Amino acid sequence: MEVYYEHEGYVLFHEKLYKLSGEELELDEHGHPHNAVAVTDMSITKNVFGLLLIIGLMLWLFLKIAKAYTTNKMAAPKGAQSFFEPLIIFLRDEVAKPSIGHHYERFMPFLLTLFFFILLNNLLGLIPFLGGINVTGNIAVTLVLALITFVVTTINANKNYWMHIVAPPGVPLWLLPIMIPIEILGVFSKPFVLMLRLFANVTAGHIIILAFVGLIFIFNDKYGAAGGYGVAVVSTAFAIFMNCLELLVAFLQAYVFTLLAALYFGGATEEAHH
Repeated sequence: MEVYYEHEGYVLFHEKLYKLSGEELELDEHGHPHNAVAVTDMSITKNVFGLLLIIGLMLWLFLKIAKAYTTNKMAAPKGAQSFFEPLIIFLRDEVAKPSIGHHYERFMPFLLTLFFFILLNNLLGLIPFLGGINVTGNIAVTLVLALITFVVTTINANKNYWMHIVAPPGVPLWLLPIMIPIEILGVFSKPFVLMLRLFANVTAGHIIILAFVGLIFIFNDKYGAAGGYGVAVVSTAFAIFMNCLELLVAFLQAYVFTLLAALYFGGATEEAHH
């Protein structure tokens, strides 16, 4: 028996949306809808809503901060400026400069955008009443972030970077057939590591919190209300602890992703040593 969901003349069948032309969905001999026409589903998902929300928040926030700097150049920072300025200076002095070198300025806009985009999305995933929007826990999002970092690295790579891949210095000729494939594999493994690191660390924390909450319902079904209430105290305490730990992870993973991106940029733009 095929399972489908019908509402006001539309039906969701096998994750596809159809418009019915009859009372009920009818299938042909191949199992395809017979009296329904496929329609384009343009509705947004929770992740898309989360992305749009964070993009709007970042535009509003940083345009406001930029305007404050231009209008009050000599005044001490206040409000949002006083919170974000130490983070921006930290990323510039402790991440970009040491990792990239004197070329760091052209990468700063991307690194700042990357850091705050990941950070705000991580924090968004910790707010329960927003419906569990977990953008950075979606591997498609982390894949796109890693691919953009890979493209920026590849575009800005200099001759020295490519020579280290196709002809590593100091390597004997007989070892080149082994080293060159390894170097090429390393080029593509870097974005893969970026993608998995962020996805796995963010998702792991959410899974642990869901596991603690799920224990309440499991014990309630198995041992009744007394078992559910009894384990709820311990589960809630551990869930709160994990949520506080996830707050640290939100900052840490944004920092690690940005730092690794800066290291890749530094390696791609490093000049040859003579």
